[in-house]
Amino acid sequence: MNFDLSDDQKALKETARKFVQAELPDLAREIDDTAEPVSHDWLKRYGDMGFLGVNTREEYGGLGLSHLDAFLVMEEFAKVSVGVAFPVFECCAGPVRIVEALGHPDLAARVVPQAAAGELLVAISMSEPDAGTALTDLRTTARLDGQEVVINGAKRWCSGAGHSDGYVVFCRFDGIQGAKGVGAVFVDRDTEGLSFGPQEKLMGFRGVSSADMNFDEVRVPREHVIVEAGGFGKLMGLFNIERLGNATMALGTASGALEMVTQYVQERHQFGKPIVDFQAVQIKLAEMAVKVEATRLMIHRAAANAETGLPDSQQAAMAKCMANEMTREVTTTAMQLMGGYGYAKEYGMERRVRDSFGWGIAGGSIDIQKINIAAGLIGRRFSQRG
Repeated sequence: MNFDLSDDQKALKETARKFVQAELPDLAREIDDTAEPVSHDWLKRYGDMGFLGVNTREEYGGLGLSHLDAFLVMEEFAKVSVGVAFPVFECCAGPVRIVEALGHPDLAARVVPQAAAGELLVAISMSEPDAGTALTDLRTTARLDGQEVVINGAKRWCSGAGHSDGYVVFCRFDGIQGAKGVGAVFVDRDTEGLSFGPQEKLMGFRGVSSADMNFDEVRVPREHVIVEAGGFGKLMGLFNIERLGNATMALGTASGALEMVTQYVQERHQFGKPIVDFQAVQIKLAEMAVKVEATRLMIHRAAANAETGLPDSQQAAMAKCMANEMTREVTTTAMQLMGGYGYAKEYGMERRVRDSFGWGIAGGSIDIQKINIAAGLIGRRFSQRG
């Protein structure tokens, strides 16, 4: 069992690191100030360098590499900010993976190459006012009408809503109740009948648009059906890639905070010496480093075992749970070590703290991951109803 990265992986990681450290810090500050997502000009640069298609198949214009390779790139982007990293997350771990794996060949051939090239953003639309953790309670409907699918309903907390060019929408087909009725349909942003609410103002994740979505007799071609009723298990299997992507974004937020505070404590002097010379500071640094590295190993294990396939659900849940809790602990500790500089918006640590709390909410909360982990240990699901 070899835990070392290959020479090619080290080179890929270093290429991403050099790009993001040289090019993206100013963009990260701008995004946090304006809440405007990464522009299409920047997306094109990401795409030209291959960062959006790391684990996309070569026939679709990607590099054809593994999920682990994609997560190595993603962590480097997330070290700078969630805002600059989010397009990499959506393309390498999010809905693009669903379209590539399960979409009609014509749909995949249109969407996936454009996403890898930075010409098209795709978002996932799952949650509803009464269906978040209880996703199988969703009410958005899809019915077949000849060669078209007609969608009606409302979605909430869609990251990318209003800004992304296309959406993987989870729907209930033909009124079938429970998980057996859930499938997914691809909807382009400019489709008639699709409208968006005002942009949400969130604690963190600035530059990641979020809004309600409303579907009023939205009609799309039959080929836009990604999964029909009964395919919920397939969708959630692929969602394990997104869970590892979520964990990697949390990891990047924390590892970026650790790098920043490690430099800070060597430069900041009190009582006539660098504060890193105080044992209390050394202990905090060591605790943060252990937590970051342990989380990285959990993510890499799950990704390496999956290669280009589906991660193990138990390993993905454990990695996400650990990363979501770890990033909150590390970023807040780093902010405390930096004192007033950590609390000041100018220096970027408080942004990392704000962003760190979002990952344990998005993509399945920390507590629901623990329930899933316990279910895996016991060997049966636990009903949350009644």
